[in-house]
Amino acid sequence: MASNSGRKKSEIFQGQVLLYSILFGAIDSMCLKWMVELGIPDIIHNHAQPITFPELVSILQVAPTKVCGVQSLMHYLAHKGFFEIVRIHDNIEEREAYALTAASELLVKGSELCLTPMVESLTYPTTLPLWHQLKKWTYEDDVTLYDISLGSTFWELLSKNPTENKLFKEAMASDSQFVNLALRDCNWVFEGLESIVDVGGGTGITAKNICEAFPKLKCIVLDRPHVVENMSGSNNLTFVGGDMFISIPKADAVLLKWILHNWNDKDCRRILENCKKAISSNGERGKIIIIDAVINEKEDRHEDTGLKLAMNLVMMAHYNGKERREEEWKKLFMQVGFQRHKISPLTGYLSLFEIYP
Repeated sequence: MASNSGRKKSEIFQGQVLLYSILFGAIDSMCLKWMVELGIPDIIHNHAQPITFPELVSILQVAPTKVCGVQSLMHYLAHKGFFEIVRIHDNIEEREAYALTAASELLVKGSELCLTPMVESLTYPTTLPLWHQLKKWTYEDDVTLYDISLGSTFWELLSKNPTENKLFKEAMASDSQFVNLALRDCNWVFEGLESIVDVGGGTGITAKNICEAFPKLKCIVLDRPHVVENMSGSNNLTFVGGDMFISIPKADAVLLKWILHNWNDKDCRRILENCKKAISSNGERGKIIIIDAVINEKEDRHEDTGLKLAMNLVMMAHYNGKERREEEWKKLFMQVGFQRHKISPLTGYLSLFEIYP
């Protein structure tokens, strides 16, 4: 029998709790999916005040034998920070009720900042089974979990699957609203520019916000043809179907929002080289604006680092991409010939880069 290196029993038991916490933590995303599918955040929001569990069950019309299951879900998600358990009073008694928190408010459908599409996309039935192929992925070069499990890359899958493509577009659009919120305090990034290309800009959520803030700025959204084929522009917004690996329309600046983490260093260099060509005729005004994560264990909050490291695993396994530390970003920029860059904090886990030829 293997020893435990003379560890104290308390350490061994703590190790067991950590191990079990991660094992059973696999249900976390499924509980989010369950909550969203039941519409619980919407029910509490529409109730206009904290809701008691009997009131919630009555609205949901839960099967009698599953009432305890839904109650366990509510207790678990309250423990995770998605609901606040409060005490409410009436003329008869004091009762326990559930109120929304900052996290669950982000799952109220129809709100400006709503991440329900992100939950629906990342818990789509084809996604979670992929992770059972990690061992095989480990021993095969240049393949993703999608290649191994479904025989195509993620991007090829989207082009063939309208339902999944729609979910992904909606998920990216929902996340863009948070970037837009942060960019409201970053108008200085776009001042002095006459044109900008939003590479991989999807449905143009971010570009439209930039256009509203800077009506004289010409914005071009470049994305795959099947993504932009039904999109309509405006006086200063144009949608272009194309391939960032082939060419990027010329402009004063190129915006890469949550793009480079999907690709390995070789592919990122190809993208950045095309970005450089696109801005090369614009002198000192030309720059590339990147919105992406920077892993920084020393300065980040523990939960921010945890998110970035988890996303790093997803990027690697799903796309052969990765999240990067500042020195990795700097090396990437220098390899393409960029002379200087500036990094500014943007959101809890994203940073804003400005890089110059």
